[in-house]
Amino acid sequence: MGDTGFRALCLASMTSSAAPFPVWPGDAYPLGSTYDGAGTNFAIFSDVAEKVELCLIDREENEVRINLEEVDAHVWHCYLPGVQPGQRYGYRVHGPYDPHNGKRCDPNKLLVDPYARAFDGEFDGHPSLFSYDITDPENPHGRNTEDSLGHTMKSVVINPFFDWGSDRSPRTAYNETVIYETHVKGMSMTHPDVPDSLRGTYAGLAHPSIINYFKDLGVTAIELMPVHQFLQDDHLREQGLRNYWGYNTFGFFAPHQDYAAARKPGSAVSEFKGMVRAYHEAGLEVILDVVYNHTAEGNHMGPTIAFRGIDNEAYYRLVDDDKYHYMDYTGTGNSLNVRHPHSLQLIMDSLRYWVTEMRVDGFRFDLASTLAREFNDVDRLATFFDLVQQDPVVSQVKLIAEPWDVGENGYQVGNFPPLWTEWNGKYRDTVRDFWRGEPATLGEFASRLTGSSDLYANNDRRPTASINFITAHDGFTLSDLVSYNDKHNMANGEDNRDGESHNRSWNHGVEGPTEDPEITALRHRQVRNFMTTLLLSLGTPMISHGDEMGRTQGGNNNVYCQDNELAWINWDQLDENADLFGFAKRLLNIRKRHPVFRRRRFLAGGPLGADVRERDIAWLVPSGKLMTQDDWDFTFGKSLMVYLNGDAITEPDARGEKVKDDSFILMFNAHHEPIRFTLPPTYFGQKWQLIIDTTEDSGYPLEAEVINAAGTIEVPARSCMVLKQIEPAIYDDYEPAAELNALRDEEQHAAEEAEAAAKAATDTENSEAAQPEEAAATEPEESLVESGEETESAAESAEDEAAVEELPAEESQPEETQPEKKAASVKTPVKGDADKQLQTEDLEDPYSEEDPL
Repeated sequence: MGDTGFRALCLASMTSSAAPFPVWPGDAYPLGSTYDGAGTNFAIFSDVAEKVELCLIDREENEVRINLEEVDAHVWHCYLPGVQPGQRYGYRVHGPYDPHNGKRCDPNKLLVDPYARAFDGEFDGHPSLFSYDITDPENPHGRNTEDSLGHTMKSVVINPFFDWGSDRSPRTAYNETVIYETHVKGMSMTHPDVPDSLRGTYAGLAHPSIINYFKDLGVTAIELMPVHQFLQDDHLREQGLRNYWGYNTFGFFAPHQDYAAARKPGSAVSEFKGMVRAYHEAGLEVILDVVYNHTAEGNHMGPTIAFRGIDNEAYYRLVDDDKYHYMDYTGTGNSLNVRHPHSLQLIMDSLRYWVTEMRVDGFRFDLASTLAREFNDVDRLATFFDLVQQDPVVSQVKLIAEPWDVGENGYQVGNFPPLWTEWNGKYRDTVRDFWRGEPATLGEFASRLTGSSDLYANNDRRPTASINFITAHDGFTLSDLVSYNDKHNMANGEDNRDGESHNRSWNHGVEGPTEDPEITALRHRQVRNFMTTLLLSLGTPMISHGDEMGRTQGGNNNVYCQDNELAWINWDQLDENADLFGFAKRLLNIRKRHPVFRRRRFLAGGPLGADVRERDIAWLVPSGKLMTQDDWDFTFGKSLMVYLNGDAITEPDARGEKVKDDSFILMFNAHHEPIRFTLPPTYFGQKWQLIIDTTEDSGYPLEAEVINAAGTIEVPARSCMVLKQIEPAIYDDYEPAAELNALRDEEQHAAEEAEAAAKAATDTENSEAAQPEEAAATEPEESLVESGEETESAAESAEDEAAVEELPAEESQPEETQPEKKAASVKTPVKGDADKQLQTEDLEDPYSEEDPL
């Protein structure tokens, strides 16, 4: 129906009480507007409505109202033959307006369709969008009867037909998945190869240069920050800012129109589908970050643009004894009412639509704990989880929870049902603390490195249930994490009050940019440490966009409102940090080639004395001996060695065949001094090749370095190394029982030494008490970190303990923040010394950039 025909209908409607064109009863399902090639069916739910008008609107804002006479199960519906894609429309809902009892119907407000597949126009912040008198907001009886037609968005009928060709979802297994979190606009806005007309759009994100970048890097899925239609905030517009992230949704079925290169109403749908098709052709999955926990209408002071005016009580959680106000578990002013069957239907219909019609491969649920609050507490048996579990479509895609909200007991990491994976916030916090030298992190670091079995093993979940990440959109970038102690969010216009204040970050001596080469080198090394840990941990890794090229936000850890160069990826940094990008590629190449780093099952380990041939993992102290409980309990232990046995992978491959892989040793040293590591005996492996060395700018040795069993290698302060077995183990003289007995003898000897030392200290104390005049102060010996034993003098230990007591755990800083110790943090290893038994051999690098993925 073109505008000429529409104006004729408008004229007819003003001269006749009858409908100006045929109105058929239509159907109550599906909800929304559905074009079938001949006309369009319209259906909208409202239990509270007394009358509903469908409003057809042309480009000049002329309106034709059609009274919906058909109502089935609270769904008001009709069918209009001849109404074509591109038609703009809205609804007016007549009914009670009694805010103190939760009723907010207001026919003066043109409402968008919650099920609309596309939108046109914008909400301009005009007072007519509010049902109350905004000049007197505290007057509950003040009404604003001004019509909002010219100031609100319009829903749009779309053409659902699209040529998908031979499109198929890659359906990448979780243990093979590497997620790259990104933003439609930020990823493509400054890319030099993307045409200006496509930058910041779905078409721009689908440009071959962007897709090839992801393929070259080695990720398997992109996770897009919100692309559901969202609202621009008035208070941000007033400050010259914009809602960049998009966590302010009102259109759960519509791709955000501003991300479409084509400006025709409804074109965002086909453009988004084309983007998904392009990614599938490249073997990449598309995951959406979805925000079903709240809507853009805000609290009781917000505008009436959709849900509030359609059926306020059905869509929103209201305070039980004060329905004028909204429950807010999200920090945004409202929470969706997941206790109401129609709100649940809205969520499930939306999810199903994006899978079946838009063909996405999964979802990340923002503040997912809110969706499990049927009453007040988070309930893992909530109806929402049941609906997802039994849905034959939604249950088959990737489901990722952000397992917290801002309500009471909202932090639910590890508590979601078996079908779900979770952003593992404990992984992020533990790894950050370990690498900044926090005490008492060794045991938890080991758990996070191996899939967080303490969180996920007890309810039949796999290591892949842990979405491992160190940074995400919300917080510092990886580069900023090692460059700033504090957030710097003044540009957001909130006096630096917004954003997380406890970031577990460390600036390494200077806040922000510095030209100090030692600090810069250490920061770069720490970035490589984080990347190595992340990409070689069991679980499902997620990279935050731009971390692989050193992206910075200048210390701003909350760029939700920065739709500008501060938040967009700066592609010039790809050349500036080519070594870092190459290092990330190398790690992903190693992960892809070696199933030992992407196991589907948790590691079994084994007791001390178990046969090493059957042990899938072994934890060793730097001296090369198996760790004991005392080693784990050592509060200031900051180093360990991990042996991963490629011959002891228990799970079969996709065809049921036994999986065999190379074996690896990972050495981590988060101490502020270098530590000499001794490799384990020949029954772990005869020869090992160094393949990752985070002290190198490239992240790996420029010449192939080999170390023999029981050989030693110095691992510099705050660094890690990865070695690959290149000559298999030999077991001629191996006796597991002897190994266990030796450990017991060592423990007994250590206990006797400790007892003797304690007795000597007591004797000395008594002697000094008897002869105080002869007591002499002695200075403690310098701390030694030799022969693989990480030791501390009493003075250093006391100093560390005092520092921990002085500052909160999240804010205590490692030793290098003290100027006199800065030199210790940048010690460079000298390789090739005879006592290290390192050899340089003529070996090919199996993970070179030239080697195909």
